[in-house]
Amino acid sequence: MRRREFITLLGGAAVIWPLAARAQQPAMPVIGYLSARSPDDTAHLVAAFHRGLGEQGFVEGQNVTIEYRWALGQYDRLPAMVTELVRRPVTVLTATGGEPAALAAKAATSTIPIVFTVGGDPVKQGLVASYNRPGGNATGVSLLTSPLEPKRLGLLRELVPQATTIGVLLNPNLPQSGSQLSDVQEAARTINLQIRVLRASTDREIESAFETIATQRIRALAVTADPFFDTRREKLVALAARNAVPTMYHFREYVLAGGLVSYGIDASDGYRLVGVYTGRVLKGVKPEELPIMQATKFQLVINLKTAKALGIKISDNLLSLADEVVE
Repeated sequence: MRRREFITLLGGAAVIWPLAARAQQPAMPVIGYLSARSPDDTAHLVAAFHRGLGEQGFVEGQNVTIEYRWALGQYDRLPAMVTELVRRPVTVLTATGGEPAALAAKAATSTIPIVFTVGGDPVKQGLVASYNRPGGNATGVSLLTSPLEPKRLGLLRELVPQATTIGVLLNPNLPQSGSQLSDVQEAARTINLQIRVLRASTDREIESAFETIATQRIRALAVTADPFFDTRREKLVALAARNAVPTMYHFREYVLAGGLVSYGIDASDGYRLVGVYTGRVLKGVKPEELPIMQATKFQLVINLKTAKALGIKISDNLLSLADEVVE
């Protein structure tokens, strides 16, 4: 072989080898991020999820890809969305925004790992076998939003002691709405309180519920924990202000938006934990090896400006219990 031909051949190989090496590199893993909520009302939660991923060494666009799907509070859209992600396919499904997304993911696949957030008991919902040994292909974090409904009702009664009847806004389409209702009814009987259950799963039904509050002169309202309501946070706060009805919520974000009071977990910390678990699954840990985590940071948040507008005097006891006071 002539020297010039050898150099030419060698140069061609130099081009081919890097291309072959790049072709052999594994593709980045893909997270299918399924949410029952919307990107607008969960921006801070998605940021917390990214922090958790980062703790495990994963950064979107660098060593992991994320495909997002948002149901915008319309739970019937979830099955088609998760089916699309499964067909892609994704490496892991992160199902957020409560039971609707988690149950849709569980129904769609028994092989792709699932990391979820739920508001209630994942064992009762059939998502896992037990807290310590989830079994199957799913694990996640319980944000304990639903079990706190009785506590929120009691706090609202203390906040508005003159209210003999309190409205309870409930979404019948939420899987755990039945247990929410029974828990609230039992709590109301315990403190000798009448409740008026108002059901809403659409924007018009929310408006109708507040019309009922006005016509029946219901003195206070408890909004039950529900992803659909979370996507309508601004609407609910505005209607509560327009009708001058003291309202209890489950997340701090409602109070920051002008709501009166909230009691519940720090959702951002819960989503960070979901990010941590998702990262561990990407590293090869099986969901069955990851016990269900429960949120431990609880927050009572009160908006004094809203209380003043409603003519409500916050007791010294509630102020002393508050973790955050918005002025």
